[in-house]
Amino acid sequence: MLETIKNAWKIPDLRRKMLYTLMILAIFRIGSMAIPVPYLDPTAIQQMLSGNGNLLSFINILSGGAFEQATLFALSISPYITSSIVIQLLTVAIPALERMSKEGEDGRKKLNRITRYTTLGLALLQATAYYVMLRNQSAVRYTDGFSGVFAAIVIICCFTTGALLVMWLGEQIDEKGIGNGISMMLFAGIVSRAPHIIALLWQYLQIGGSYYFFVPAIIVVFVAVIALIVLMNNAERRIPVQYAKRVVGRKMYGGQSTFIPIKVNMSNVMPIIFASSLLAIPGTIKGFVDPQGVGFWGKFLGLFDYNQWLYAILYFLLIIAFNYFYVAIQYNPLEMANNLRRNNGAIPGIRPGKPTSDFIAKIISKITLVGALFLAFIAILPIALGAIAKMNIALGGTTIIIVVGVALDFVRQLESQMMMRHYKGFLE
Repeated sequence: MLETIKNAWKIPDLRRKMLYTLMILAIFRIGSMAIPVPYLDPTAIQQMLSGNGNLLSFINILSGGAFEQATLFALSISPYITSSIVIQLLTVAIPALERMSKEGEDGRKKLNRITRYTTLGLALLQATAYYVMLRNQSAVRYTDGFSGVFAAIVIICCFTTGALLVMWLGEQIDEKGIGNGISMMLFAGIVSRAPHIIALLWQYLQIGGSYYFFVPAIIVVFVAVIALIVLMNNAERRIPVQYAKRVVGRKMYGGQSTFIPIKVNMSNVMPIIFASSLLAIPGTIKGFVDPQGVGFWGKFLGLFDYNQWLYAILYFLLIIAFNYFYVAIQYNPLEMANNLRRNNGAIPGIRPGKPTSDFIAKIISKITLVGALFLAFIAILPIALGAIAKMNIALGGTTIIIVVGVALDFVRQLESQMMMRHYKGFLE
């Protein structure tokens, strides 16, 4: 990885793109840490987030601590991610959006425009909901009379504008930088938490006792998990395909053998995000109805907190269920079989048509189970380690997979860009 970045730095065009990406990420971090939203009390927000397990804690991790600092980019890219997921799912369900997705570049631009408008609506809705929650938690300085109305308008507008500005910064990286803009900002926000995690582990070491064993063990497990994620991200099941020979004029085409790659981790981190968002709803509702958790509903919703065994069990099952759901809407075995048939391709030993479709569906089902168990294991591991070691690790499986996945994707894009620039062409 370091060698790839070093070689890319030597190419002037790639160096400019990398510097532009770093500039955008620096602006993102400045907005996340140095531009506060008026009328909010960061101390009260930090006390509210100390319990962990609610939706705000998840957003705070993805924003790199911007939410607990009550800054402009507190919502980070969560509205854009949510709107992208919603539009992607609706593309399968709504024929008009499905046709739009198949119209090439023009269709993609229309879908992007719809995603932006959806992001605006979701950002406004989330900003309003979070203002109400922060006011209930006494994190808003002015709540009565005209001052309260003005403070509400300012806070909601700042949150909404910050989310839209983050979306725009991500698009600038897509156009003029290297890597996927939204993923790069997610990466920057999560990596910025590294000093906090190191300081937390150092504090546990200073306490001593059993932590002399648990802290090094957690570091070793962390390195092993990264290696496992890299291995699983590159793992794939290859279905062999043989194309029949055909004569066109005086030339013969086809006859070659190839394969269809089926990735083990086909859905990447999406099932974990779905499951985390769904299980964060009870904790968020608890913040509205019973912040102290002393009543019936507070105790009931407290069963879904991050450190409860019920949360871990539901988390495991939901990840597997969402993984199957996401793969089902992304891969259509019947369409894959029809495409093979139209191109005179066939899987050796399998008849074209329905037998091919059933064979592909069977393989995808097995691979999906392996990928789902992998994702569930990675997601549950930090919770289990925290419960065993009595430590708040503050780093979930979602963030680890995102960091490793974005780093691998960034290096792949650099390698493809360098390959394009060093390709000599057909005439030499």
